[in-house]
Amino acid sequence: MKRTILLALSLLLVASATWAQLKAPCTEEVKTFVKVETNKGDFIVALYEGTPQHRDNFVRWVQEKAYERTIFHRVINRFMIQGGNMMTRDATPQMDVSIDTISGTLPAEIDMARFFHKRGALCAAREGDDVNPEKASSNTQFYIVTGTYFTDIDLDNMERNKGCKYTPEQREAYKMYGGTPHLDNDYTVFGEVVQGMEVIEKIQSVKTDPVNRPTKDVLIRRMTLVERPNSKKK
Repeated sequence: MKRTILLALSLLLVASATWAQLKAPCTEEVKTFVKVETNKGDFIVALYEGTPQHRDNFVRWVQEKAYERTIFHRVINRFMIQGGNMMTRDATPQMDVSIDTISGTLPAEIDMARFFHKRGALCAAREGDDVNPEKASSNTQFYIVTGTYFTDIDLDNMERNKGCKYTPEQREAYKMYGGTPHLDNDYTVFGEVVQGMEVIEKIQSVKTDPVNRPTKDVLIRRMTLVERPNSKKK
């Protein structure tokens, strides 16, 4: 069955790019790290211990080399980059990259108190609430947050609209580093970029077509499990 998996969009403008390379520091327990090699450069993601189903599922796909030769098929500057559609392996320029025939899902592991959409967050894409009220995740597609920054007034309004509460640490992350808080409590966040955020920045800035596909493919060449990266590297 053909399926289209999209993120709910709320495009926001940012006045300054001086923070573009920054990302809130990792504060979650992590033991699993994955290196992602692309034709735009390499980066490393950490997978949270607190989202074990998403962690183990992602590791399984990595070990099976399932993501190799797929593309980041949906890229929106100052919002996110999205990949993991297995149908995009060796995709042609004419291919409809929104179509995904992988029908499996994972139960949501949403824990906003710990895992939120800060800049660099690794999250699971999913179908919309109209057909997916349980907020179950795609078992292959993922996105990495770039986003923009927010003020306390913005976050106060977000809390009222979403019925949530941000911790002081989360507020600081959104104000100092940026993110996409309008996706909190709706999508599972299961990891984050810990090295190579400048590569994510490069990818989010590529030229795209009217359906947000890069006009020149951003290819995932390889994903591999790696040791904990050197914390001194940016």
